[in-house]
Order: sequence, then C-alpha cells, then structure tokens
Amino acid sequence: MSGTVPGGREAGRQTEARAAAEARRPRGRGRWVGLGIVVVMAAGAVSAWRAGVFSPAAPHGAGQQGAPPPATATVTRRDLSATMPVTATLGYAGAYTVTGHGGGTLTWLPSAGQVIRQGQVLYQADNGSPVVLLYGRVPDWRALDEGVTGQDVSQLNHDLVALGDAGGAEIAALGWDYYSWQTQAGVEKLQADLGISFPSGSLPLGQVVFEPEAIRVSQVTGSLGGPASGPVLAATSGRHVVTIPLDASQQSEVKAGDTVTVALPDGTTTPGVVSAVGKVAVTSGSGTNATTTILVYVTLLRPSAARTLDQAPVTVNITTATAHNALVVPVGALLAQAPNGYTVEVVGHGNTRRYVPVTTGIFDDTDGLVQVAGSLTPGQRVVVPAT
Repeated sequence: MSGTVPGGREAGRQTEARAAAEARRPRGRGRWVGLGIVVVMAAGAVSAWRAGVFSPAAPHGAGQQGAPPPATATVTRRDLSATMPVTATLGYAGAYTVTGHGGGTLTWLPSAGQVIRQGQVLYQADNGSPVVLLYGRVPDWRALDEGVTGQDVSQLNHDLVALGDAGGAEIAALGWDYYSWQTQAGVEKLQADLGISFPSGSLPLGQVVFEPEAIRVSQVTGSLGGPASGPVLAATSGRHVVTIPLDASQQSEVKAGDTVTVALPDGTTTPGVVSAVGKVAVTSGSGTNATTTILVYVTLLRPSAARTLDQAPVTVNITTATAHNALVVPVGALLAQAPNGYTVEVVGHGNTRRYVPVTTGIFDDTDGLVQVAGSLTPGQRVVVPAT
C-alpha cells in the first residue's frame, strides 16, 4: 500500500489516534500481543516519546518522493520483553517471639540486628547461665533427660550431630527420637562449649530455645534485671525477602519462578525470582478507596545486594512476556489505521515514503519499542515523531 504523504502530522489527530491505540492494546501473559507497563523510573522518558505517536495514516497510494521526514529510526531484530513495575517492600522473612521458660533474672541480652545461629547463646540469666538456640519446630516445653522420647528429642539429636557434638551413626543406632547415653554425652559437650562449669548432660526447661532457623534480633523486649520468663526477644530470620501487595486483578500475570529485577533505594538493581504467590486476597479500605491485593514474595538471587536494608521501599519489574529475535520499531513509529490496526511510514530511496500495515506484539515501554510483523526488513527506516 502506498500514497502521497503530507509534509507534517496534525497534532490534534495524534492525541485522538493515540487514545484509540492504547484502548486496543491487548492484555494477558499468554497472548502474543504482550502487556507493556511503563517502569516508574522511566516514566519521564516514556512520556516524551509518546507525545506524538499513533498519528492517523494518510490515504494509500503509490510511493513517491516527498519532503524529508522530521526524524527516522531503523527497523531492527532483537530480544524484547514486557515488564510490569510494582511497588514492594524489602525486609526480612519470618517473625519469631523468643519466649523464656526458665526462672531467674536476665543478666545479658543481645543487641537489635544481631544474628544468632544454631548452638549460640540467645541470652543469659542469673550468674551467666546461657540459654542456647537450637533448630526445630517443636518448642521447648519440658525438661529433657536420658530415657525420654519424642519429636523434641529427635530435633535435639539432629542439632547435636549438626554441631559435631554427637555422631549420626551412633545416634541413629539407638533411635533419633530417644534421649540415649549418646545424646547425654553430646549435651555435655555442648554445655562445656557454652562455658557451663559443671555440664550435667540433661536440659532443664528453659535452657534451650527451639526455632526453625537462625534468627535476627529485631527488638529486645526483655530488660536486664527483669524476669527470664515470658517474651524476651522479637526476631526475624536472617533472610531477605521482597513482599509485593499485588492487585488481585493482576494475579494471572505472575507465577512462581518468574524472573524479576528489583530497583533498590540507592538506584541500583539486582535480580530476583518470584518464590510464592498468595492464594488468599485481602481487601482494605472501603467504597471507592477499597483495594484487593494478594501477597507475592520475591527472593533475591544476590542476597548481599540488600545489605542490612529492612522495610525499605523498592520497585519490582516483573517480566510478563518475552519475544526472541523479534522485528522491532519504536512505538512512536506506529500510526493508527481505522477501523483498527496500525501502519508504519517507511522511507525509501530519494526520500520516497509509503505506508506498510503491521501487526503489533509485545510493547516494551521501558525502551519505547514494540514488536511488529509485516512487510518490513531490518535496516529499513521508519518515520518517528521529531524530538
């Protein structure tokens, strides 16, 4: 299709055609016409190239020489992705309350931000008596001594083996859930390592605290000189996690395993992966201010990039569609063609110009590009709005 091309584009009709083009842009992950959402940090740039896009095409006819175009861009082939930017919070995963079950008085407490791992001291009571952190999901609920059995004994035995205080083969031979003489010997070694002067080999209630993993102290709730029973510490895990309150209408756009880019407060970015997508929606607010969201969790692929950030606002760019070796033009080259569809204006030899119909695919609003299919070849020049 070809035709005589006017020397300029009418600004008023650009706005009308742009609105029609935006309204026809398809949504959804699985469709070839991808979702393109402007990344927050690039919003200013995107507004600039959108200012004159989607002008209506002139009537078709034979290509002929016309006035030089205001600006052109090259048709290329490249990989293209559509991303969805969402606001999120970077913090630490998990929430734990360390509760003391022993008597006495608190004589030493850790500092907020301190990370405590398996076999290390959580706090001390009375004359320096240590309370140690061990890993397990069953809380400390009774005194442990030779002859008792149960799930709490099983996790104690696994901890002793992990710490090198007992042998796995010897413990297994007597039973993982049995407090054997091998368990007693392992506890004596653990107590000696903690500085207990006269290791007993038994664990009175309150001498250990079981938590599922290493903890990071977020708040010291107990006080020196206060009782060593009840809540002593508030804690999280030592693992960073990004939490996204995603609009429930966008749930189908995200799945576990999706790769993302996380923009940190200092302007740097780091890669991540969606680790879980919530199933239960939560509605907050009321009336026109009501919002319904689901929680989406992202794990950083380079955890060190988060440093010690906690409850920090971040932007997560989720890749919703990808096209490999796609034919690509700037979005500004698209012209709305009634009743639907698009064309681009191709510049030939001697500044001849003609219109070529195209079908759009993925929109990459970050770089202002769009995937197209039509009678175009890489290297051709297409008209774009003058900047």
